[in-house]
Amino acid sequence: MIWKRETTIEHLNHIGQNNMMSHLGIELTCLGDDYLEGTMPVDHRTKQPLGLLHGGASVVLAETLGSVAGYLCTEGEQKIVGLEINANHIRSAREGKVRGVCKPIHLGRSHQVWSIEIFDDEDRQVCISRLTTSVIS
Repeated sequence: MIWKRETTIEHLNHIGQNNMMSHLGIELTCLGDDYLEGTMPVDHRTKQPLGLLHGGASVVLAETLGSVAGYLCTEGEQKIVGLEINANHIRSAREGKVRGVCKPIHLGRSHQVWSIEIFDDEDRQVCISRLTTSVIS
């Protein structure tokens, strides 16, 4: 297991209230031994004017998952901040929910690198993102 902090999905969703997570309907759904999953609706909050999932919304989901996972890999008063994120949008989504799966690529003392894959309701890859975070003591 990679997590250094003890928590529950319920607690993580609770701290996501009244911020970007709740504004876009992001819900954390699964905390595995080495991955974090969450969903986001494809609705009026997350679509662009043509009715497709907005690429920026996918990036918000990716950064949310990577930042939460990054925080869970720290200890004490350490904090996580994003340094760089990129995203390749592979296919569009028009409805339902998308599911993000976040896994570590590198977990260092001063920075982390996360891979976040986003899938549609039919389990087709919509986006792949990479997030680099800095660990602040």
